[in-house]
Amino acid sequence: MPDSRLPDSVRALLVAPDRQMADELRLLIESQQPRTALTVLESYPSRATLAEYAARGLQCCFLDIASDGATAFATLSMLNSSCPEAPVFALLRSNAPDLIMQCLRQGASDFLIQPFTVEQLCNALAKLSRRHPAAGAEGENCGRVYCVMPGKGASGATTVACHLAYALQRQESGKVLLADMDGLTGTLGFLLKLKSPYSFTDALAHAGSLEQDVWKVLVNPCHGLDVLLSPESPMEGFGEAADPAPILSYSRRFYGAVVLDTGGAYGDWSVSLARLCDDLLLVSTNELVALHAVQRTLAYLAGNGFDRSKIRLIVNRYSEQAGLSREAIQTALGLEVFETLPSDYEAIQRSLMEGKHAPPASHFGKAITALARHLAGEARAEKKSSLFGGLFKKRAG
Repeated sequence: MPDSRLPDSVRALLVAPDRQMADELRLLIESQQPRTALTVLESYPSRATLAEYAARGLQCCFLDIASDGATAFATLSMLNSSCPEAPVFALLRSNAPDLIMQCLRQGASDFLIQPFTVEQLCNALAKLSRRHPAAGAEGENCGRVYCVMPGKGASGATTVACHLAYALQRQESGKVLLADMDGLTGTLGFLLKLKSPYSFTDALAHAGSLEQDVWKVLVNPCHGLDVLLSPESPMEGFGEAADPAPILSYSRRFYGAVVLDTGGAYGDWSVSLARLCDDLLLVSTNELVALHAVQRTLAYLAGNGFDRSKIRLIVNRYSEQAGLSREAIQTALGLEVFETLPSDYEAIQRSLMEGKHAPPASHFGKAITALARHLAGEARAEKKSSLFGGLFKKRAG
């Protein structure tokens, strides 16, 4: 029998409108691979939904082809685009050679035919195990993605993103990626005194074949971080068709934490980044005009179906003597202030001049360290809760 050993907690998706087919395969997986974290969808998902699963580290998908062939093949195409490294196994009701060949030609890695057997499942798992060969090996981090987004320009979001990455790097056991995902006005390269002919647009161009050798060329080592830069020339209009899901999916596998610096909430690209992250750090100051802009940002995200529970409001350059108080901000926005960061002009300016982060002992450095611990504490609590909730997960679509 083929080797079906897999890493712990395999993340799999079962898309099957046929309830009998879904239950049959689910029970088989549960008996043979009980540590699988399986999500069951009873209808064919949208591209945005698939992108979310891909960015969260999807490792394989079982897809019901029989219920609705046209929609199933469209879903197969979207899966191959959003998560090219995750094999898709076609689920069929009978041995139909023409349909099997069509599935393989359109990108399915293999197929399973009812009634499903242990041998069929093991053959599928053997293919997956070759892609994910060892528990605990490199590529099994499933790191957390933090998207740092300004509620208004000049709120200091890039400074927060940069310093947060360093703070996480000091306390994370795995590597940390800092990525400038602002295709128009990205300034991380300037801030950190970095130059590279490559940017995240090159990662997008290689989305279907990202490998370690390619990735090492694209990122820049900087004081213990890996940094992915934005293009030097503005890429106006690129976000209309670009999909960041493959980059985030790949990054989650190799980093303990990923910090995204973004230019704002508006546009398809920014909304996609917001949807695909684990925590959206919305950065503002406590000035009235900045908070008005945050209100507009919140309304825009809500209008695009964004999950408000992921928002962490960060009030930068906070002073009780100037602007609105913490309580007034929370009342005005209907949103809890997650953390406040002090104004520390001298430390920040010195770090800008030197291309380094502000000292951890500075006022700003201490606050950023507290923010990183707060975020990491939430992540650990969420992980602990999910473990106690059971390793075998099911969700109805």
